[in-house]
Amino acid sequence: MLRQISASVLSWTYLVLVYAFIFLPVAVLVLFSFQDGRLPVPPFNGFSLQWYEAVFADRKLMAALGNSMVVALVSSVISVLLGFLAAYALARYKLPGSALQRGLLIAPMTVSYLIIALGLLSLMNALHIPLSLMTVGIGHVVINLPLCFAIIYASMGDHHINIERAARDLGANDFKVMALVTAPMLMPSILAAFFLSVTFSWDEFIIAFLLSRFDVTLPVEIWSMLRSGLNPKTNAIGSLVFLASVAVLLILELSLFGRTKKQ
Repeated sequence: MLRQISASVLSWTYLVLVYAFIFLPVAVLVLFSFQDGRLPVPPFNGFSLQWYEAVFADRKLMAALGNSMVVALVSSVISVLLGFLAAYALARYKLPGSALQRGLLIAPMTVSYLIIALGLLSLMNALHIPLSLMTVGIGHVVINLPLCFAIIYASMGDHHINIERAARDLGANDFKVMALVTAPMLMPSILAAFFLSVTFSWDEFIIAFLLSRFDVTLPVEIWSMLRSGLNPKTNAIGSLVFLASVAVLLILELSLFGRTKKQ
């Protein structure tokens, strides 16, 4: 009995320490975003919403926020669409060198974002493509496509093949089978890939920094603010970014995984 109590205490202590290590920096960030003073350092001088008001009144920050939302949503839709088409082709058809193609599709996941960004920057310069939000979106498609492909491909089991065959026997062509049968069956994986892509694109910095010029995303704008030093305003925008990421994950959990558990 004593041994079980000791093991339980140690387990809970370890759990608390792990969560404290992960979330304590975020808790400090959020706490001092409400600091009633100009420096986000102890002691805490009191509760104030002035820095959140300053964030929403800052046109540059709001423009960067809108840019981040556009890039995240558009690049995620493209990544999911291309990932689904690639997964369907490699899972349902015998293509030459399919194993090599799968490896090449997943390969960018093993490469540093910095290397990918430098390669894309060199390519854009060689093709004389001006840097813009479009080039940032292209970079985010490059890093998110392998993730979307891996998630969707892993869920395309052989048990779906019989259902697709039944649809073909009933007169559906390949396009209808893919769009009206396969895609709905894989919708949980497709949505998971989409939400994860949005999350990764939302706070990605290196590619957004190297492939943008005048119109920047929110992480790049926050970096430019940090060059002048810390202030509660940067804490406030950081808290909002964290809140948005948590909201996306909660929506994914409640709408997707919750439905899957009920089924």
